[in-house]
Order: sequence, then C-alpha cells, then structure tokens
Amino acid sequence: MRKLSNIGPKLALGLILAGGLAACGQTQGDRLLSGAGLGAAGGAAIGAATGGSPLAGAAIGGVAGGATGVLTSPRDVNVGRPAWR
Repeated sequence: MRKLSNIGPKLALGLILAGGLAACGQTQGDRLLSGAGLGAAGGAAIGAATGGSPLAGAAIGGVAGGATGVLTSPRDVNVGRPAWR
C-alpha cells in the first residue's frame, strides 16, 4: 500500500492540470464534457508517468476537470469551441 504522503503531490499536480484543461466550450454542458475528458486523459498520463495508477489518475482528473469546467465561466478561461461542435 502506498503512503498517503506520496499521493498528495501527484494529486495536486493532477488537479492543477485538469483545471487548466477544463476550458473548452461556451455552455456549461460543453465545459463539463471537455473538462472531464481532458482531465481524465491528463490524470491518466500523470498517473502513468509518476508510477501511480493510470486508472486512479483518470478518475481524479475526470472529476476535477468536469467540476472545473462547470464552475468556471467562458469569460474567465476559454480555449475555444469543442471539437464536437
């Protein structure tokens, strides 16, 4: 079992990355979907790169990215229209 002290920095990095990526779209729904998808991808990559679990990283990143997408405004952060639009 991993020590919790080893998980903290990885979790923080994953949340920061997911937050930065959750900015695609004008509607709250678009931002939720893009944030969750991009956060999950980023979290999985961080989990794999740091020797952690890619699945756990994807779960954490997906939740954090989706929440960030919903809680931010396109006026605050906007990287354009999502690919599905």
